[in-house]
Amino acid sequence: MSGTLFVVATPIGNLEDITLRALRVLREADLIAAEDTRRTAKLLAHYAISTPTISFHEHNSRQRVPELIERLQAGGKVALVSDAGTPGIADPGIALVQACWEKSIPIDPVPGASAPLAAAVASGFPLEPLTIVGFVPARANDRTRWLQRLRETPSTIVFFESPHRIERTLAELAVYFGDRPICVGRELTKVHQELIRGDSASIIGRITNPKGEFTVVIGPQTASTSLTEAPPDEQIYSEFCGLTNEAPSRRAAVAELATKYGLTTKYVYSAIERLRGVNS
Repeated sequence: MSGTLFVVATPIGNLEDITLRALRVLREADLIAAEDTRRTAKLLAHYAISTPTISFHEHNSRQRVPELIERLQAGGKVALVSDAGTPGIADPGIALVQACWEKSIPIDPVPGASAPLAAAVASGFPLEPLTIVGFVPARANDRTRWLQRLRETPSTIVFFESPHRIERTLAELAVYFGDRPICVGRELTKVHQELIRGDSASIIGRITNPKGEFTVVIGPQTASTSLTEAPPDEQIYSEFCGLTNEAPSRRAAVAELATKYGLTTKYVYSAIERLRGVNS
């Protein structure tokens, strides 16, 4: 008889944000498959849970899925946890869940904390429907395509961003989403939790400590929110090349283009560098 895979939500910051059921399941499981065993160890130690753990992350998921499936088929009880929050959102947990469905192994979700839902609820924006899209791509071209697709979503959107890219992303949101309202959550449920709401332009200057984990909520598009149409990178680059033949400096050309299209100079610089790399 097959065992059961328990998909267990764990705290996103405050260790008290875990359910009594989750604690029981973690104690009674034969094995805990954790995205980072070191982080999970802190949670288990806090609640005096001695269940053995095994690492399960994006770099070893191909190897681990067959191992865990074999253990489940032998009748074992496996608890799946991520670094924080609900497994399956921006982590490899979904691969194991899909494999269990294919092998007819029972799956039991143990709901709890979720950073996207916590930020969305705190934003005050309408949540029906709600789109969760994970992390912003790191590479420039991927980011551009990602933002271009995402701007077509008229309802509330939630995503994650790293501290060293948050200001750049907010500047790009001003271009792609106009003055749609935005709520930024930093270090949710932790000691230094911070929630800021406004539009992308007003929020940039209010993030005085760009450290920790960021969750960004974009409010829905309404009749009153305007959308700036950013020209293609090719157009920006072409005009930049023309201006640098006449403008006194590269900086002056960038500033002129930023003013002309209502963009940030950082965005214009990024567009130029993307095309420079392609054309070099």
